[in-house]
Amino acid sequence: MSEEQLLVRRIREGTVIDHIDAGKALLVLRALGITGREGSVVTVAMNVPSVKLGKKDIIKIEGRLLAADETNKIALIAPKATINIVSDYRVREKRRVELPDEFIGVFNCPNPSCISNSERSVASRIEVLDKEKQKLRCWYCRRILEANELISSIH
Repeated sequence: MSEEQLLVRRIREGTVIDHIDAGKALLVLRALGITGREGSVVTVAMNVPSVKLGKKDIIKIEGRLLAADETNKIALIAPKATINIVSDYRVREKRRVELPDEFIGVFNCPNPSCISNSERSVASRIEVLDKEKQKLRCWYCRRILEANELISSIH
C-alpha cells in the first residue's frame, strides 16, 4: 500500500458518507445530530485527495444505518455526497443525497423576527420551492432564503 492511500479501516455495519465538499464534514455531522457521544465509532477524514473533486471529506458511522430522510438533510451542505449503507463489510445500498420537500428543525430561519426564533416550542420549517435552483422559504415568515444563509445556522 502506498503512502498516499488512505488508511481507514473498513466497517462491518453502518453508513459511509462520501464525496462531501472539502471542509464540510463537521457541518454534516451537526446536521445529522451526531456529536460523538452516542457511543458509535465515527471516523472523519477531511481534505482527502479526490480525482473528481480535488479534495473531499468522508464520514464513516459504525453501527448506524441512516435512512434516506436523515441523509437528505445534508443535501444543501454537500449536494454531491453519496451514501453507502454497509452490512457485513459490503456496500448493500448506494444513493445520492436529494433535497427533501422541507427541512423541519434542521436549519434556523435567518430572520431574527421569525416566530421560529422567538418561540421555543416552534421548530423551524424551511420549504424547498425549487430543488434545482435551491430556492427555499421559511414556512412561518415567508422569507426567501439562500442555501448559504441556512448552512451557517445549523442547530
